[in-house]
Amino acid sequence: MNKSFFETSKISYEGPKSKSPLAFKYYNPEEIVDGKKMSEHLRFSVAFWHTFNYGGSDPFGTDTMMRPWSKVSNPMDLALAKIDALFEFCEKLNVEYFCFHDRDIAPEESTLRETNKNLDIVVDHIKDHMKTSRVKVLWVTANMFSNPRYVHGAATSPNADVFAYAAAQVKKALEIAREVGAQNYVFWGGREGYDTLLNTDMEFELENMARFLHMAVDYAKEIGFDGQFLLEPKPKEPTKHQYDFDAASAIAFLQRYDLSDHFKLNIEANHATLAGHTFQHELMYARINDKLGSIDANQGDLLLGWDVDRFPTNLYEATLAMHEVIKNGGLHKGGLNFDAKVRRASFKTEDLFVVHVAGMDTFAAGWKIAHKIIKDGLVDKIVSDRYASYQYGIGKEIVSGKASFKTLEEYIIDKSEILNDSGMQEYLESLINQYLLNYDD
Repeated sequence: MNKSFFETSKISYEGPKSKSPLAFKYYNPEEIVDGKKMSEHLRFSVAFWHTFNYGGSDPFGTDTMMRPWSKVSNPMDLALAKIDALFEFCEKLNVEYFCFHDRDIAPEESTLRETNKNLDIVVDHIKDHMKTSRVKVLWVTANMFSNPRYVHGAATSPNADVFAYAAAQVKKALEIAREVGAQNYVFWGGREGYDTLLNTDMEFELENMARFLHMAVDYAKEIGFDGQFLLEPKPKEPTKHQYDFDAASAIAFLQRYDLSDHFKLNIEANHATLAGHTFQHELMYARINDKLGSIDANQGDLLLGWDVDRFPTNLYEATLAMHEVIKNGGLHKGGLNFDAKVRRASFKTEDLFVVHVAGMDTFAAGWKIAHKIIKDGLVDKIVSDRYASYQYGIGKEIVSGKASFKTLEEYIIDKSEILNDSGMQEYLESLINQYLLNYDD
């Protein structure tokens, strides 16, 4: 196999007037804002599974993707070729990170021992590339949902042998995460939920999931893996109900089972909308609870009720998302992982670059607009002024803890009129439009 998989040249910044689909218009990785390069603020990541494993099939048709490695027939040769392609892709795209599931990168065998041997070979190949490349691992996770053994879940399976297999699989994945210097480890409960409560002991399953995560925390300490642990909320798919339904459910679970000190959240845009929330809501809820750790950057389609994993091009949504990230002081060990796939009809290899460029430009522009909104302070002032009654008088007594039901009754009982101010929603929405249309002024 040739060392070069892509005819595309390295993607460069050409500015907003560029018409090239293979050039950045808004993302200049070397641009300094607030003392950091934009590449440091955004920390983009390529998702291995969608970019290198997705063939384009859907329930109504077979694979469509044209890929330069598709003619490699031997499974291990194919796995190694995809790693070569990954590093070339990231370097040409100027992306510093990638993410992967264990089963993304190496074929699974009939026993865990044989599967782990395959993983060792591929991980050594990754480490060889990392010796000469600036590309690093943002996060690692284990696929505990595809194999039929996980039909009833992994950590929440009613079968103790499945629990044991999942534990051994995560043990190996944590060792890999340490080996490749992953900055995070993600738990996504693909089948950690139920289809019917008629056959489900929910309390026991939640307890077992907590036991499993505590074991993971203990083993990470034992082997010296100091990456950040992340839970990724999703309300449904493939089960009817998943236990990490949304940010609030995940945080409540962590608090209930004494795991809060060890985990933050990996928030995905499409999962937020499946839960009936906006992307901004999930990010804000995680942020105000000090649990915003990382982001899976994609978008859904409100006309389609499933997890479509589109590449993000909605500037309004990206701006509000980056507003929360900046308020969070950045993503720290986390990043913006493009957990997104090209559409089935975008089957050319070049399309992989085009969609990543579009997503990176969207979040770069969104970050700059959000930065201006925060710097100007007008939106923050409107919000602060809305709650001004709590800065003096009876409001101040409420906030300070001096007020009681009795004192509040004494204060209000003879008042004949209460005056409210406008929420100014429409003005605020139009103000955001002004920033979107004039962000570079």
